[in-house]
Amino acid sequence: MSTPVATGTGGDSGQSHPNNQGADRLGNGQVLAIAVPIILSNVTTPLIGLVDTAVLGQLGDPHYIGGVAVGAVLFSLLYWAFAFLRMGTTGLTAQAEGSGDYSEVTATLMRALLIAVVAGTVLIVLQIPVSLIAFSVLNGSEAVETSAAEYFSIRIWGAPAALANFAFLGWFIGMGRASTAFVLQLLLNGLNAILDVWFVLGLGLAVKGVAYGTIISEVVAVSAGLWLALRLVRSRGVVFDTSRIMDRAAIRRMLGINRDIMIRTISVLFAFSWFTAKSAEEGDVALAANAILINITHTAAYFLDGFAFAAETLAGQAIGAQRYNRFKDAVRLSTIWAVVFSVLATLLFWFGGGLLVDFLTVNEEVRATARLYLGWAAIVPIAGVMAYQFDGIFIGATRTADMRNMMLLSLAVYFVMWALLTPVFGNHGLWAALVIFLSLRALTLGARYPALVRSSFPAAQ
Repeated sequence: MSTPVATGTGGDSGQSHPNNQGADRLGNGQVLAIAVPIILSNVTTPLIGLVDTAVLGQLGDPHYIGGVAVGAVLFSLLYWAFAFLRMGTTGLTAQAEGSGDYSEVTATLMRALLIAVVAGTVLIVLQIPVSLIAFSVLNGSEAVETSAAEYFSIRIWGAPAALANFAFLGWFIGMGRASTAFVLQLLLNGLNAILDVWFVLGLGLAVKGVAYGTIISEVVAVSAGLWLALRLVRSRGVVFDTSRIMDRAAIRRMLGINRDIMIRTISVLFAFSWFTAKSAEEGDVALAANAILINITHTAAYFLDGFAFAAETLAGQAIGAQRYNRFKDAVRLSTIWAVVFSVLATLLFWFGGGLLVDFLTVNEEVRATARLYLGWAAIVPIAGVMAYQFDGIFIGATRTADMRNMMLLSLAVYFVMWALLTPVFGNHGLWAALVIFLSLRALTLGARYPALVRSSFPAAQ
């Protein structure tokens, strides 16, 4: 059975089309048209956790909530390693879209979907050893671990669909169709919430109901994404050719990009996991306080991610179209918006963070401890904003080797700073090491930015 891949419009056998990205310059409207739907999409995601907690909380027994919470964290960690399916697909799609090569735009999606299906199938096949390793490090009660295992054993069957959703998300964003990506995320999360209520409270399926609801919503979202993608591909007058998707050079390039992004993503995950682990060594109160403050800073990331995504898409398209002025506008405008929001977030956390802490915990000792370190959390948005932005720019340019190398360098310095600062300053030293890590990511990528520009626009130098 042939895989549908575009080989051109009007029967041109896959030759690039004239660039269709409009004027040579960009305005704020084009940046916001991508950033705002992404921000809204990000905001809908944590609502699922709230719905899960609310419906399971009606059952009375706390082990249901704990089991799903543990299982959800496990899947977050498991799927996080495959975030390259979103990021790598965005950069490659944006460049192909910018050059007008619709054949390559479609082939990029098909390659990403192939990787998603293969990786998801591998996770299903390896579910027993994966679950054994994961649950061997858990310290929950027997009831919690039983519920978590039940949740895992059901939801793992949705792995191919979950990973395919990453590919569709990256593909639509890469084409500048962030509103479509938002609709798919809204469908995924909205349907998930409805099914959770129905299956848990209506049918009495408890943990099984939450797992089934997640799988069904993932499959529906993938089906909708495929339908929308096929409509778009057909509207461009494509024909299908399996040979294009299996192009060895293109596959090697995608795998190389995905490998680099995977290393970068795991490094980020490890850095924050290290922060949590070392917070635990400071005691239960410090751990709770740090967890609250980190979660507060994550809210700023919902907004900053939107502008980083805009940088990915618009910078990548400009590189594909070889429009240097458009690239500069994409970098400048998305960065201005990101910096403005980071400053607003810092001011909000600095002056209103205490109220947020009080809302999130009633424990007076934890409240007092969180206030002691609130200043560090408040500067995280400013410290991290350029790291987010450069990530977006480098992904759009598919300069992922630089991302990987600078991340590993920053991570190494992070460990050194932790070793030097925490013995003297305790939890303050831990926070300082994290802020240095975020800042160094920005500085090191900034040092590589001129090389990115030179390689992306050789004719402009």
